Amino acid sequence: MTPNVAAAKAALSHLDVEEKEANIRASSRDFFWYSPVLKDRLDHVVADFVVRPRTEAEVIEVLKTCYAHDCPVTTRGAGTGNYGQAMPLAGGCVMHLKHMAEVKAVHPGRVIVEPGCLLKDLDMVCRDTGQEIRMFSSTWATATIGGFIAGGSGGVGSCTWGSLRDLGNIIRLRVVTMEEEPRVLDFRGEELARVSHAYGTNGIITEIEIPLAPAYDWVEMFVACDDFMEAAHFAEQLANEDGILIKLATVFEAPAAFEYFQRVKPHVEPATHLIALMVAPHSMDGFLTFLSRRNDARLIYRNDDHDWDREPGSVFEYGWNHTTLRALKVDPSITYLQVRYGFPDHLRLIEEMQQEFSPEVLQHLEVLKENGKVMFAGLSLVKFSSEARLDEIIRRHEEAGAMIFNPHRYTLEEGGRQTVDDRQLAFKREADPKGLLNPGKMIAWDDPDWRYDRMYSYPKLQAAE
Repeated sequence: MTPNVAAAKAALSHLDVEEKEANIRASSRDFFWYSPVLKDRLDHVVADFVVRPRTEAEVIEVLKTCYAHDCPVTTRGAGTGNYGQAMPLAGGCVMHLKHMAEVKAVHPGRVIVEPGCLLKDLDMVCRDTGQEIRMFSSTWATATIGGFIAGGSGGVGSCTWGSLRDLGNIIRLRVVTMEEEPRVLDFRGEELARVSHAYGTNGIITEIEIPLAPAYDWVEMFVACDDFMEAAHFAEQLANEDGILIKLATVFEAPAAFEYFQRVKPHVEPATHLIALMVAPHSMDGFLTFLSRRNDARLIYRNDDHDWDREPGSVFEYGWNHTTLRALKVDPSITYLQVRYGFPDHLRLIEEMQQEFSPEVLQHLEVLKENGKVMFAGLSLVKFSSEARLDEIIRRHEEAGAMIFNPHRYTLEEGGRQTVDDRQLAFKREADPKGLLNPGKMIAWDDPDWRYDRMYSYPKLQAAE
């Protein structure tokens, strides 16, 4: 441990500081191992120490102390992100926000909460008032709301409410800067883009205010199809039925359901394409009417009326990146891509990629609303063979017009649109003048002239021992 880092740890020793090496290592990792590319590069990364503040005042103390000692600080929640966002590339301090988990207030249509609150716990508190959070990751049971805001982009509910950063999906964020005298700022409106989905690179979120929706006992279903594109059309057309309220519409290309969904496998064939749905109870008459008009789809499971010997569990835990997790448990060679199939070319692009790459790449589609239009996010399952082949698959998608958000990169820009977010960069210059917050994740800070012609490698990345 370098002397300045050791001095920072000593100065914070009166707080909840983790001493066990195994726990420090565990708190230095997220789910980066979804990517064999990131696993190869980040598996050795570990913080020098971990501190767990209990209050905003303690967050300020950690940031002020680490600033004085030039100690890097990487913040984290539950570490369920998949892109290395919470990996302390330069070592230093990991600030774990698990203790800051209070739901401060629930009002009609909105909730105020600390960042360390689990999505599940937040949802349950809101449900006591007849409300629920609009969207959440498939890691609802284990992920934090702060991690979702700082590292996520959408999830269960995005088929109705769009992406997390769309106007209205975040009301307010309270942020602490890392300066000689840290400031506490409240962001709304245009200011939210400075720190939402910024990986904690330019400020620490200590309070979140988000909108709520009426709570429902969602009817969760699996629908089977014999043709993949018919399944994709089914999901799109259902999402375009304005009178039917849904929270999830997911399409899995065969044989994903048969190969990777162990509790679903007895009820499908290898050639079965599957659709996972969440429909509001009052919309079920409309949904069943919609279903009856289709000759190419059949309902094989609904959670409120079924004869399956074993419950499959929550249907949403088969979607989003839980799909990849389930596949990895069966076949460790599986990884994934994140694809944006934008309106109005989404179905054409999906069919083109499916015909070119299946079964090496199996389509997994999530219905998403963007600017009021139904389109698809793809979390395609990839049979990994080599990094060169993975890059070729990505290149081919991009040439065809499908946008890739690369989950095999750990930086903001490479995992996004490969462009600099000037708002986030400008705020980092203001709020983190020494560049100590989550170093290595914002290329524009480290190397403004980077051309994105190869994978960025943070120069100060701690060397493997």
